[in-house]
Order: sequence, then structure tokens, then C-alpha cells
Amino acid sequence: MSRGGAAARQAAKPQDQGWAWMVLLAAVLLQGLTLGFPSCVGVFFTDLQHEFQASNSETSWFPSIMVAVLHGGGPLCSILVERFGCRFVVMLGGLLSSVGMVASSFCRSIGQLYLTAGFIAGLGSCFSFQAGVTVLGYYFVRWRTLANAMASTGVSLGFTLWPLLSQYLLDEMGWRNTFLIFGGILLNCCVCGAIMRPVQLASGSPLQSPAEEPGRTAEGTQLSNGASSPHPKLQQQTRRTKCFQVLQKYLAFDIFCQNKGYQIYTIGVTWMMIGFALPHVYLVPYAIQNGVEERRAALLISVIGIINIFARPLIGLLSGHRVFTGRRIYLFSLAVLLYGLSNFICIISAEFSVLIVYCIILGTAMSGTGALLFQVLMDVVEMDRFSSALGLFTILESIFLLIGPPLTGLLVDITRDFRYVFYNSSFFLVSAALFMAFSFCALEKKNKLKEASKVPLDDPSRYQYNETPTERQSESQSPPAVVYVTSI
Repeated sequence: MSRGGAAARQAAKPQDQGWAWMVLLAAVLLQGLTLGFPSCVGVFFTDLQHEFQASNSETSWFPSIMVAVLHGGGPLCSILVERFGCRFVVMLGGLLSSVGMVASSFCRSIGQLYLTAGFIAGLGSCFSFQAGVTVLGYYFVRWRTLANAMASTGVSLGFTLWPLLSQYLLDEMGWRNTFLIFGGILLNCCVCGAIMRPVQLASGSPLQSPAEEPGRTAEGTQLSNGASSPHPKLQQQTRRTKCFQVLQKYLAFDIFCQNKGYQIYTIGVTWMMIGFALPHVYLVPYAIQNGVEERRAALLISVIGIINIFARPLIGLLSGHRVFTGRRIYLFSLAVLLYGLSNFICIISAEFSVLIVYCIILGTAMSGTGALLFQVLMDVVEMDRFSSALGLFTILESIFLLIGPPLTGLLVDITRDFRYVFYNSSFFLVSAALFMAFSFCALEKKNKLKEASKVPLDDPSRYQYNETPTERQSESQSPPAVVYVTSI
């Protein structure tokens, strides 16, 4: 009896041990396959442009749609995870990504590529990535922070390997056969999803979706015990209430209106995103245009990935020091500022040795931006509303990621000068960094003046930037629907 009870308890709590580490390995591979994949798109830029006789602006819509859908599909993914579980959504994402890239190999126009590689493959990558990160919250409690940090190394590995593999396959087989092979590679997301089996509770029921919201069951019971056919006005009111609850859960507009810190940070990051992706899309074509060999040009993106492998964990550890408690927003702004200023190196010279130096500095700044992006959001927003705040944050982020490269491509088409790519990127990044740093500084001074004058506030924590403790959670607490991820 005692032996059977101990075995049941061990089976009921698989967190932080055993199969959880296999799930972590699958999450590392997933992040490399999904978030790392857009890094290789620049390798195909020139070939796609010649194949479809498209302008820079038209060609840049392809990676823009892919990245925008990858980041903006988070709320839809959360709904599917709650309904079907993480395992199903990861495998669905892998299937969509594979189908999208296989279909892309048969495209006859740039518009078809927008649909297949941009929307379908991007949505599949979103499902696999988001659900793969979410499942870590179920398998890890004590080591959750470590698990997420280790999983994010998959992004850096993807940044390093995808461009090298893409250039090799492009030289050997052409872009159509390469996209066909990519469809097979991305199908491995389904294998990773199969590893992520649902966590079993003591009762035997699978824990594969977040805990039910309080009142939802009661509401359902109340409706079932009521009249068999409610009044049409009551039905309409109930639908409106449910719709509002869904919006409140996944798109927290109330937080945006009331929390000044979240408001400033969201505006600053979305403005930054217009210029954030430009170097990744246009660096390879810029280097090729200035006489750099294609294989060496593809190596530039891999250098950025290698720097990320080492710099991202170090910056993450540095930002966790108590010296930066309450000051992480300024460290983030400094990283964004360095990101923007580094673009001037490309403008000065396009020699391969100079571009290597540029990639090292850019990779370091990008590591700081990626390591701190969601951590600062956790500092600004209460953790019980982090999931909904992240939903609105990623959708606004994806909109600006979508419009940045095509608008810059249009400018390049008009001027015939790739240097405007880096001018644009610097402008948006530097202005966003200064806006966030000075705005938070002014907000802190305003809050200090209010405290000094003892002006009463109805809820001061909602209006000021402060640290929100997130590291200690009881093992009995259910993991959040969306956990701390590094998506850049």
C-alpha cells in the first residue's frame, strides 16, 4: 500500500525531474526551429527579388509578415492551448510550418509567398513556440527560471545555424528545393510536441491547460439550472459579457489606460520595433551589393547568433543583481541605444572586417534587448495581469514589425541606397531608447513628489514603476498561461 502510494505521488508530481528535462530539450529545439528561422530569410532576399522581379519593398513584405504573425498570434495560441492543450498546439504548429514552406517551394508570385511562407509558416511557428514555452511552466516549478533561460539558448543556436545551412542549400539546390527541405526540417516541431505529454494529476486528469477562472463553473451551473430557453436579450447580454471577459483576459486595455509605466514601455517598444528587424532583413543584401561574397555575407548573421549564445545568459545574470533592482528599464534603454548607434558602423564602411565588428556590437546589444524585454514588462505590470498585458503588447509589437521593413524597402527603391536602411533603424531605436529612459525618469520624479506631498492615491502600485516579486511561487500554484519568454 505504502509503496503504491509513493509511486502514485511520484507520478503525480513530475515537475523538475525525470521527463521534465526531456521536455526542456524539446523546448530548446523548438525555439531554434521557430524563433531562429526568420534569421535566414535575408539569405534568400536577392534570389527571391530576381525570381519574381519584385522591388525591395515588395520582397521585404515576406519576412515582415512572417515575423509579425510569429509575434502577434500569441492570444490565439493561448486560446487554443486552453482548449486543446500544449501538446496538440505544438504539433499543429509544426504541421502548419511544414505545409507553409512546402507550398512556398511551388509559389509562382510574390503574393503567394506572402500567404504560404509569411502567414501559414509564421502562424505555425507562433503556435509551436508559444505553446512550447507555456508547457515549461507545467513541468518546472522550482527550476522554472533556469528552464526558461536554458530554453532561450535555442534562439541563439537557431540564429547561428540557420543562415549557414540556408546559404549551403541555396548554393547547391536553389531556393525552391531549399524551401522544400525546410518543410521537412520544421516538421520536427511535431516530434518535439509529441515529447510534451500532459502532466498527470493525482486523480489522473491531465493538467494541460491553466486553471479555470473563478466563477466560470458557477456561471455555467447557473445557466444550466435556469430556463431552458433564456430571453434573447439575456442571451445577447451574456455573449457581450463573455466577449468583454475574453478581451479583458487577453488584451488588457484597462492596464494600458491606467498604468503609466506600462503605457510608456509599450509605446517605446512598439516604436522601437519599426527599426529593430531592419538589419536582419537587409544586412546580407547590403553586404552582397558592396562586393562581399555570398557565403561570407551569410556568415554575418551567424556571428550575431554566436554572440547571443554567450552574451544573453551573462546579461540575464547581470540584470538580476540587486544593484539593478528598479533600474532594469534603464539597462534595457541602454541596450536599445547601443543597438541603434551600432548601425552607423555599416554606414561608415561595408568591408567584411568592419561588418564583423558591427555584428559583434549588434549581437551584444541585441542580447541585452532580448534578455530584458519581458523582464522589464514583469517589473511594470503585476504578475496576475501579466498574461493579458503580454497579449496587447505582442499584438502592437507585431503591427510595427510588419510595417517597418516594407516602408524602408520603399525608401531604398526610391533612393537606390541601402544605407538608408541603417539610418532608419538608428532613428527609431535611438529615439525609442531616449523616450523610455527620460519618460521613466520623469515618472519616478513625479511619484516621489506625490509621496513627499502626501497626495492620496486610490491604488499607488498601479501608477508607478516598481519591482514586482515573481521568483518565488508555491508549488501548488498553477503556472501562468504565458510565462517569461525571450522572443527577440
